[in-house]
Amino acid sequence: MNDTNSNVIAIDIGASHTRVSLFSKKRILKYKVSKTPNTGNSGDVISDLIISLIRSELSASEITSVKSIGVSSAGSLNTKSGEIINSPNMNFPKIKIKQPLEEEFSKDVFLINDCRSGVLGEIFADRNLLKKDVVYITFSTGIGAGAYIDGNHLSGKKGNAGEAGHFFVDSKYSLHCRCGGFGHWEAYSSGTGIPAFFKAFCSDMRYNPKIPEEITPEFILRNASQNTEIFYEFADELSKINGHGISTIIAAYSPDIIILDGPVVQNNSDVIINGINRYTDRYLDMPDIKLSSLEGFAPLYGAAYFAMTHTGNKEND
Repeated sequence: MNDTNSNVIAIDIGASHTRVSLFSKKRILKYKVSKTPNTGNSGDVISDLIISLIRSELSASEITSVKSIGVSSAGSLNTKSGEIINSPNMNFPKIKIKQPLEEEFSKDVFLINDCRSGVLGEIFADRNLLKKDVVYITFSTGIGAGAYIDGNHLSGKKGNAGEAGHFFVDSKYSLHCRCGGFGHWEAYSSGTGIPAFFKAFCSDMRYNPKIPEEITPEFILRNASQNTEIFYEFADELSKINGHGISTIIAAYSPDIIILDGPVVQNNSDVIINGINRYTDRYLDMPDIKLSSLEGFAPLYGAAYFAMTHTGNKEND
């Protein structure tokens, strides 16, 4: 059944926060957010949190009324088993999602990567995008992408297509990525990567600026936007890295539009987007590049849409 009029529960599990909502059509009827646990005996603490949030926020009749549950999550997944596996941005090697939620609520549960969910959320909110080739990229704790090309939502083996954060973008600094690799985009331009990249850049430049002990991306990029000394020079180097990543996206997918999301971009759009426009290759046509208008809720919208359109199907995409 492909019905976008049904009520569903939509969940978005991020490295920092977990959000639970009740959706009716395109409307969020109820919404709850909590910090994602990063300690405990196992990943069960996350599924336990989700169950607790649903039980505390929704009435028994509301839970009964929903057709299914859509779950968007950061990290590599096994959508067949319904688990989050070895996510570099979470502290548990395995997090069971599908089984505990289906057992608790007797509803079909559909698990999807947050960035694959994000591109669906953008299309759910703006159906004109169904006629476009669209790539959604988020710059948050990590970096990821979701692609909708030639009318197809690209999912890949076990739901992990589009791991753009692990594109190789640099050999000069060869920064260590939390996945274990080196030179990956996420190690430079994500919320966790930018401070480490800034310190490596300053070391390479043999410059020791006065900075807070716990430096943040916001501090670095705010100073860059004000043309402050080394910060402005660093932003140019960061822009080259982002140009490498976006150039690879364009070469791989040749999209009409790239939608950027995540707090790193949303809070520093002038520095990030201007730099991307400056350093992206023009081998193929430059797509329109714009900010998401969904205020960080695209993965949640996508989880709702995914559940609505997959209810009645026994397997995820």
